Amino acid sequence: MNNLKGKVALITGGTSGIGRETAVTLAKAGAQVVVTGRREKEGQETVGLIEAAGGEGFYVQTDVKNESDIKRAVEEAVSRYGKLDIAINNAAIELSGPILDTTHESFETLFNINVWGVIASLKHEIPALLQNGGGSIVNISSVAGRRGMAGLSVYAASKHAVEGLTKAAALEFAREGVRINAVAPAVIDTDMPDRALGKKGEVSRDQITALHPIGRSGKPYEVANAILWLVGDESSFVTGQSLGVDGGWMAQ
Repeated sequence: MNNLKGKVALITGGTSGIGRETAVTLAKAGAQVVVTGRREKEGQETVGLIEAAGGEGFYVQTDVKNESDIKRAVEEAVSRYGKLDIAINNAAIELSGPILDTTHESFETLFNINVWGVIASLKHEIPALLQNGGGSIVNISSVAGRRGMAGLSVYAASKHAVEGLTKAAALEFAREGVRINAVAPAVIDTDMPDRALGKKGEVSRDQITALHPIGRSGKPYEVANAILWLVGDESSFVTGQSLGVDGGWMAQ
């Protein structure tokens, strides 16, 4: 396992699912973890899990739509721990349904979180990493960022944007010691796929499972372990990449 002792990590959307699991995983590897998200109760619960695992961290209430929130979270991380080494841009929401039903309001809400939230996070995380001589960032994408998915058009568009942002930003800072990668999960056992794919009950859990050649959907810890590798020294020659954690989905 990667040794992150002495490293400081910040994670957006750390209140549940992949974000929470990643926060605990990084803490177990030795990192001090700054958990951000909109829901204070759940954020404090994540900090409790970090501490129960023998780690250290704190929570900052943050809405990634608001650049000022992100700026404050990064500043609090640096103020508390003196630096920032790692950032995980995980905060996102889903939107499912026919493209003909999409409204400008729903599009704007989703893109403000899933795309602008990543851009604004990078704007403030990268300077903090540069002050510390470099570091590693992982953006959370999706298999929906790699292929078209009927009924998830706007969500897929947002995750395609995350894939492009990851590559472009990685090239901008490749010579400055900042590595920027993404992970692209398929269906992971969290609340999000049940909301996005099972809306109104038209998609069953068996149908979702059948989409994965490996024969099951994924677990949050499996994504967290991929993130752990990407932020550690073992992946020091990897940047601008999107690592599929998809049970073989994209191999079809």
